[in-house]
Amino acid sequence: MFVDEVVLNVEAGSGGNGCMAYRREKFVPMGGPFGGSGGKGADIIFKADSGLHTLIDLRYQKKIKGTNGNNGEGKGKNGSNSENIIIKVPVGTTIKDVETGVIIADLVKPGGEAIIAYGGRGGRGNVSLATRSNPCPSYAEKGEPGEVRNIKVELRMMADVGLVGMPSVGKSTILSMISNANPKIARYHFTTLSPNLGVVKTKDNDFVVADLPGLIEGASSGLGLGHKFLKHIERTKIIAHVIDMAGEEERDPYEDYVAIRKELENFSPKLLTKPEVIIANKMDGPNAKENLEKFKSKIQNKDIYEVTAIIGEGLDEVINKLSEMTKTLPRDVLYDENIQESHVLYKFKEEKAFTIFKDNDVYVVKGDNIEKLFKMTNFNTEEAYERFSNKLRKMGVDDELMKMGIKEGDTVRILDFEFEWTR
Repeated sequence: MFVDEVVLNVEAGSGGNGCMAYRREKFVPMGGPFGGSGGKGADIIFKADSGLHTLIDLRYQKKIKGTNGNNGEGKGKNGSNSENIIIKVPVGTTIKDVETGVIIADLVKPGGEAIIAYGGRGGRGNVSLATRSNPCPSYAEKGEPGEVRNIKVELRMMADVGLVGMPSVGKSTILSMISNANPKIARYHFTTLSPNLGVVKTKDNDFVVADLPGLIEGASSGLGLGHKFLKHIERTKIIAHVIDMAGEEERDPYEDYVAIRKELENFSPKLLTKPEVIIANKMDGPNAKENLEKFKSKIQNKDIYEVTAIIGEGLDEVINKLSEMTKTLPRDVLYDENIQESHVLYKFKEEKAFTIFKDNDVYVVKGDNIEKLFKMTNFNTEEAYERFSNKLRKMGVDDELMKMGIKEGDTVRILDFEFEWTR
């Protein structure tokens, strides 16, 4: 089964908790802190594998979750880091954040990797939290939560040439005659249900040709099968229009050509800027020569090649032309790190540290950093409470609450927990 689009939830592993422990050896009075830090949680990494050609392995996975780092232990032992989760996908896979629409990664090289969700760092044990002013802290941090995000994984095939055209115009036949591919061929519409790739070998060049399912009018808005596969044309260097010049189904070749270009434009206007060639197929038909003359009178300055694909006639000239063009034309870049906002910038972009609003009589404090601090605080000692309060004060939360008119005894909520305000 060919699968080229999957929506997933990925959750990286959380960091292990830090340990609160003390030295208790004999003859070591006031031994001090002895708790180790937690290990790092697993990253979720996507890796391009040239041996894969579909996203079928991800089709039935709704969620990918990384393992948590191990907790720190006494005697200053740090927890071990968790092993990263590596998801193999085909070359040409694009990963996009569903909420923001930002392209996180475009894996166009075999072996290329991208971290899609970052594992949380381990919480610090009380050994690491000791300071000159507090040499023996009675608290430790919990591990940082792993990054959670919804992603859309899309495969766009890495072909040099894309064969496009109406159903049953001979695209699969051409691919089978010029390459090593063996697509299904029959005299009925939509014989091709998924893109087929074939490698064309010449004396001095190899290039990849994709046979895409037949397009019909309205494909770009969801009609027929072609709308699912239009995106695969985005990476191609050249668009090869295959036209049934014999007009076997009483279609007009010129109208077919115009209709296909219209669907390409509706999907992405950029597709019309790609170099194109026109393959006039079925030239052995009774009306083919006449139709070709009419076609040429309406199409100017286009490379038109007459072929009869079923017997291989005229295909050598097509192969030579495509080979010459693929040598010099660059592949379109779908994702440019200099233009798109990168994953790291997205994660750490500057924004207001927190927001506060009133929900009836409750002051609700929201903000990624504050919520992360809350989740990493182990409220099992008075000192941990004081440390958390001091950090909020330094971030300006107290000042903002007082500007809003908070009074002694009022309720403050962070996540699902409520606190009583005291100054």
